[in-house]
Amino acid sequence: MKTLKTARVGETVTVVKVHGEGAIKRRIMDMGITKGVEIYIRKVAPLGDPFELNLRGYELSLRKADAEMVEVL
Repeated sequence: MKTLKTARVGETVTVVKVHGEGAIKRRIMDMGITKGVEIYIRKVAPLGDPFELNLRGYELSLRKADAEMVEVL
């Protein structure tokens, strides 16, 4: 299973599924990360946390722990 956490900078991926439960899953989905959305990995902070992503026409910073819950192609 490939997750958003393992995606490389400059890669465009498509969301397959959002894992997790309750408030955590809801928060990720509220940020626009839902099934079928294309996400471009713009850059990663020097220590690897957070990720800077482009999706749905806006930029988003996401923590490693949250990125690990997003399954991608």
